[in-house]
Amino acid sequence: MQFTGTDSYVAPPELAIAVNAAVTLERPLLVKGEPGTGKTELARQVAASLGLPILEWHVKSTTKAQQGLYEYDAVSRLRDSQLGDQRVHDVANYIRKGKLWQAFTAPGKVVVLIDEIDKADIEFPNDLLQELDRMEFHVYETGETIRARHRPVVIITSNNEKELPDAFLRRCFFHYIRFPDAETLKRIVEVHYPGLKPALLEEALSQFFDIREAPGLKKKPSTSELLDWLKLILAEDISPADLKRSPSEILPRLHGALLKNEQDVALFEKLAFMAKRQGR
Repeated sequence: MQFTGTDSYVAPPELAIAVNAAVTLERPLLVKGEPGTGKTELARQVAASLGLPILEWHVKSTTKAQQGLYEYDAVSRLRDSQLGDQRVHDVANYIRKGKLWQAFTAPGKVVVLIDEIDKADIEFPNDLLQELDRMEFHVYETGETIRARHRPVVIITSNNEKELPDAFLRRCFFHYIRFPDAETLKRIVEVHYPGLKPALLEEALSQFFDIREAPGLKKKPSTSELLDWLKLILAEDISPADLKRSPSEILPRLHGALLKNEQDVALFEKLAFMAKRQGR
């Protein structure tokens, strides 16, 4: 099984190598990178490319590692016991299988996405060390051990909001998705908007990279925001000439798709004011 990208996902060679290395080593692939660089979508495209089902576990600040294994619903069992329900005699009726349990007991190999692991508590990765390493866990309520029938392809994403433990990192194959260069971005845009006029794309990319390289920017626009911006440009039927800015116009057309906070808008307004003063 080799991943090379798909018709709808442009995978740089080094990313494809990382995916295939993780599959060969049977280790989780830890993917880091700026928000909006396609980390979550990577897992879906890997599943599509390899012809495997995918199980997605989206982590929140309140998510506990145990939820990925299973949850025991003691409240429902107590309620059923009070009502005289016969289901209460089998504790298995109150076990809710998590994504890892589902993956371990699947009839064939699957892809598991653990999305934005750095959102959870710092102990979250440590609590999954043995389960991801040995691909098994114990269910204390029933006394059974759940082992993976087929070792899943595990892809873990992180936005680098907090450091991950060394013991966890040791068990992963790591890859950092660098922000695409201009040529790669052109290939990505071509996938989403085939036949886009070259002059319009050149002007849009020029302005996009100017914004990303502005000093002091709090939130750099990402690939997904570029695609949203191009969608608006096409919907408004803006020509390359209309998109081009004069020296005093720092903010691009429809800049709300690219700049996502007031500090960055104020920064560009300040740059525009300074440019006007220098032009006098």
